Amino acid sequence: MTEARTGAPTLARTRPELAAALAARPAGGRAVVMTMGALHAGHLSLVREARARGEQVVVTIFVNPLQFAPSEDLDRYPRDLEGDLASLTGPDLLGEGDVVFAPAPDVVYPDGDPGVRVSAGAVGTVYEGATRPGHLDGVLTVVLKLMHLVAPDVALFGRKDVQQLAAVRRMVRDLDVPVEVVGVPTVRDADGLALSSRNAYLSAAEREQALALSRALAAGRAVADAGGDPDAVLAAARAVLDGAAVGTDYVAVVDPLTFEDVTGSAADLAGRTAVLALAATVGATRLIDNSDVGWA
Repeated sequence: MTEARTGAPTLARTRPELAAALAARPAGGRAVVMTMGALHAGHLSLVREARARGEQVVVTIFVNPLQFAPSEDLDRYPRDLEGDLASLTGPDLLGEGDVVFAPAPDVVYPDGDPGVRVSAGAVGTVYEGATRPGHLDGVLTVVLKLMHLVAPDVALFGRKDVQQLAAVRRMVRDLDVPVEVVGVPTVRDADGLALSSRNAYLSAAEREQALALSRALAAGRAVADAGGDPDAVLAAARAVLDGAAVGTDYVAVVDPLTFEDVTGSAADLAGRTAVLALAATVGATRLIDNSDVGWA
């Protein structure tokens, strides 16, 4: 494990500034955490894991327009670079020799809307991909560009966006990108709500309503632990969401790598772990969450 660093990381806004900051590649390797800013404790858990895995840590802060549909919240997505930089500096976080890359859109996409994009394939057509067409294509396009620009040895992603994690892993494998992809557990508030930058949109009453998501996951896990099949797991989770003032988008039990639906009896699934994933709208805010479920 690397030691905590003093001093401040280098802020790079352009490609030449990034290249200069990365020029002295450390012997211990480089770890990257890709974010859209508005950093919270969940992001910082990724940075701490990166600090433990790489001698040099790079945090990217970029609100990627390719992953937002015209009807989504690109313009009002929270942006606070000064606050993000302050939160990133400290024990077990960033220090001298580390890098924050915070480019403008024309730095990442110098020719405007890119003519060539990465396709997420089948995983990009279901659930998040079905609700937000093209979203995962936009995510993978910017992730691949940032991997090329940063040249990390390891890239860390939060498991809250578990379908995104599956898509990134598939891209890295299929396109032979020389990067180790690590999923880091979701960070939750004491009441169970998964940390998300979009939580800032919730009123106090809506935040209480949003707790239905974590309760639904707990209900589904309990059914699986008791030997219930995927249909019973889904029914238990849906019942919690249906009883709350939220708009359910989807509830699914899926394979963690392919995101194909998991079906069959509990006996058929013995020893297998799947993902219970869900999405719901609370007020005007769409939230996602997930949990592993398994059968003994």
